[in-house]
Amino acid sequence: MKITIYHNPSCGTSRNALFAIRAAGHLPRIVDYQKTPLSRDELAALIARMDVPLRSVMRPTESLFRELGLDDSAIGDDALLDAMAKHPILLNRPIVVVESGARWAGRLCRPSETVKEMLAAALAA
Repeated sequence: MKITIYHNPSCGTSRNALFAIRAAGHLPRIVDYQKTPLSRDELAALIARMDVPLRSVMRPTESLFRELGLDDSAIGDDALLDAMAKHPILLNRPIVVVESGARWAGRLCRPSETVKEMLAAALAA
């Protein structure tokens, strides 16, 4: 099983999810997405593969979100992706991707206990 966590080490929820992955005996690939930002195309592909609305993986509580006017529901996905690529802090965290054989699952793990459900589902498959 391959696990990737898009991680912010200063976020308690992200640290808890990483701890849960390690406590379950896994060594995940850790992507500190603020130090190594995802490109616009990588973000678009990840979110599309997660099959969730783009806004669901953004941080609306981040002051920059409001400062950039992204709280306006008329702002489309293209502009949101541009903003996320330029300002990685706008990506909510942690996002965990679990790949097991041909099976792929990616989710925003808030609360961090969500990662335990993902791991259990991957092991059961």
